[in-house]
Amino acid sequence: MDFDQPPVVRVEADERLDARAWPMTVPAVAQVVREGLDLPKGVTFLVGENGSGKSTLVEAIAVAFGLSPEGGTAQGHHSTRPTESPLHTALRLQRGIGAARWGFFLRAETMHGWYSFLESNRVPWAENRDAAYHEMSHGESFLELLRTRFDSPGFYCLDEPEAALSFSSTLGLISVLDRVVGEGGQVLCATHSPVLAAMPGATILEVGDAGLHRTTWAELDLVQHWRRYLDDPQRYLRHVLD
Repeated sequence: MDFDQPPVVRVEADERLDARAWPMTVPAVAQVVREGLDLPKGVTFLVGENGSGKSTLVEAIAVAFGLSPEGGTAQGHHSTRPTESPLHTALRLQRGIGAARWGFFLRAETMHGWYSFLESNRVPWAENRDAAYHEMSHGESFLELLRTRFDSPGFYCLDEPEAALSFSSTLGLISVLDRVVGEGGQVLCATHSPVLAAMPGATILEVGDAGLHRTTWAELDLVQHWRRYLDDPQRYLRHVLD
């Protein structure tokens, strides 16, 4: 029996969701419900266009793991306005034998609400752990959160974390994720960042109209578009501005 398993080995689902309604109308979601999804050790990136389903999948898997749908841990659920899809209700996670139960969901667009939740729900063991996030810039608060919360083996879900980060800070995030993996953690991350997706050793799943499939960094549409744009911005801009 393999006792060296990540927190989540596989994601499966039943098909009780209406196939004609969102999010089952998203090809990647329908594929995961139909076929399941194996999650390897280390970091897995979901990369795709807006509306491709990558964030919907990360959110549903995070909630199925027990994490707060608007970000945070399993210990402090908070909600300002429920917007999550019903997908998590259909998911079943195969947990790793002996793997850590700790997890954290970093969701870029809702972290402001999580900071407010922390301020209103202080617990003694966290008094020296949580900074005054609201007094920091958006990027600074993310970096401080990464420093203090991504500090133990567990299951870490991230939804477009690069939204608040500069180029150099995104490189810093790669360093954090590398440390997390080295300590036995597992990461599932939706991203638009070619910088982040270039992390050595990561599994990359491209998400699109055909569902999702494993690929390499160099083969990503995202990377090819950025290369062409940086080489000749006007090649793209003349179509947009005209």
